[in-house]
Amino acid sequence: MYCLLCHQPIQQLSTWQALFQKCTTFQACAKCMAKFERVEEQPYENVKTLFYYNDAMRDYIHRYKFGLDIALAHVFKEHIQQFLKPYKNATFVPIPLHPEKLKQRTFAQVDELLRVANVPFVHLLEKMTLDSQSGKTLIERKQTTALFRRNRTNLKKDTHVVLVDDIITTGTTIRLARETLEADGFTNISVVVFISARFRKRGDLQHG
Repeated sequence: MYCLLCHQPIQQLSTWQALFQKCTTFQACAKCMAKFERVEEQPYENVKTLFYYNDAMRDYIHRYKFGLDIALAHVFKEHIQQFLKPYKNATFVPIPLHPEKLKQRTFAQVDELLRVANVPFVHLLEKMTLDSQSGKTLIERKQTTALFRRNRTNLKKDTHVVLVDDIITTGTTIRLARETLEADGFTNISVVVFISARFRKRGDLQHG
């Protein structure tokens, strides 16, 4: 078995189970995983995050999200499973890609992370624009007023909905997604994001 990140062999005990896993699982080695930093103090109010955005995470995102290396979704499988355990009875709602963007990338990065972690999800939102928040300045992001619309998926309005995204910086995307669901009548909404910018201050999400 080889590490998904550095491609070096991963040492395993010589058992029948290990031999079987070589053909059925994808893993990253301990040395590579040690480069990712877990969030210690949550930097955003009302948003639970898992990892900080550091050099190792930047390289990961480049390969996974923009290099279209879909196998890298397996790197954080167990971390995501544990991260989402407290929301056992909730309905997970990924932040969607625009259909044209999905065609370009061939897969939705948040959907794939959840799928690999065996976390069921439903889409309640549709993205209306191809504009990318990552390509905007801080001021431009805060001035964004509409990104999503509610789709036709039926779900009881008292359902505990957990919005899921891959990365948060200003919080604009999450804020607008939550406002779209609130406008449709949902009242019990939580937010989880897998990667968080380290430099933001608590409460920024409320201001975009």
